[in-house]
Amino acid sequence: MLLTAGDCFLLPHGLPFCLATDLSLTPVDFSKFLMALKSGEMAPRKEGGGHYIVGGHFVLTGSHADILLKSLPPIVHIRKESDKAAMRWSLERMKEELRDPQPGSSLISQQLAYMMLVQALRLHVAEGARGGVGWLFALADKQMSAAITCMHDDPGHPWTLQKLAERIGMSRSVFALRFKETVGTTPMEYLTRWRMLLAGDKLNNSGDSISVIALSLGYGSESAFGKAFKRMMGCSPRQYTRGSSSPPPSPITSGTSHENKLEVAAVG
Repeated sequence: MLLTAGDCFLLPHGLPFCLATDLSLTPVDFSKFLMALKSGEMAPRKEGGGHYIVGGHFVLTGSHADILLKSLPPIVHIRKESDKAAMRWSLERMKEELRDPQPGSSLISQQLAYMMLVQALRLHVAEGARGGVGWLFALADKQMSAAITCMHDDPGHPWTLQKLAERIGMSRSVFALRFKETVGTTPMEYLTRWRMLLAGDKLNNSGDSISVIALSLGYGSESAFGKAFKRMMGCSPRQYTRGSSSPPPSPITSGTSHENKLEVAAVG
């Protein structure tokens, strides 16, 4: 993939990659290069007529990070001139903060990195809004986004297909078809998956009992909750809590199933 000035790329799946001015050159492990730079064995090159690259990575914790990452391709390449212009302000501002550090520069750079990530995701969604399928692309559809927001904001509500359709002003049949086409799953399947991901977090990070968690997520009995949890997560809530089973493996996971790394970089 050819990168030119102003391009931005995201690597959502944490896959290894090679970055070079000449692909015939022998690759050098970046971690070794960085260590040599920090130890003083290698002097940093002075800024000249070449390109510079600003990059980093985001570690997303929690199994629900998969909802975002699995919606993305192995590489997101921002290269349209209008899209690059939208990224340019953050990139130029970050360059100034890194070149001439001031009090608070690290915090400003971090926030600029977040802005670049969100902006890149926005541009990717806009690019594929007419043909992309998945939760991320559904956010570009006002009605589907409203339905997803309802489920996210109040997962314990006794949602039905009819209630969700009424909330966004659509007929039940049209809503069901539109949601399936846009998100790639039915509304009730999406709701169950979201509830179980929240349940997994609660089981690991709160002192709530299984019955309390079940009730908070809209299940009238611990038994009904347990069946739904096992069907979706591959183990019972108690097994999940004890750690005797892990959540379903994800093809985009880097490291453990609870930690995913998304890398982002921009070329100046």
